[in-house]
Amino acid sequence: MTTLIEHHVLEFPGGYTRSVGPVIGRFLTAVRDDAQLLGVRLADGRVLVPPTEYDPATSASTGGDFVAVGPGGEVTTWTWVAEPRPEHPLDHSFAFALIRLDGADTALLHAVDAEDASVMATGMRVTARFAEERAGELTDFWFVPET
Repeated sequence: MTTLIEHHVLEFPGGYTRSVGPVIGRFLTAVRDDAQLLGVRLADGRVLVPPTEYDPATSASTGGDFVAVGPGGEVTTWTWVAEPRPEHPLDHSFAFALIRLDGADTALLHAVDAEDASVMATGMRVTARFAEERAGELTDFWFVPET
């Protein structure tokens, strides 16, 4: 088996900011206040995580029908970050993974704090861990392998 290692840097000089609005704002408030992850139910019954104001397939308003998801889920794909940069969510090696949370029909891109790349696998189970002090940001939580 051949392993490909490629170094690539994508940066937004000066940072990137966005107003969160009522839907993502509620998601981040639930993270901050309740250590809970939320999705939004679409008109066809699917649950979208992270929640957005509009259905990505139809552009229809999601309507704000929030549902609790997770905290566990399944890794659908992943990549290992051997040398984290200062702006990464963890200061040691970790994985970025697409995680389909329990109760969700879409995947959330987030960090998995695994010991090393050999721990990671597509299909593995992970669960959310929340910081003791939370500010309502995506970095208030990360995932760890379920034991």
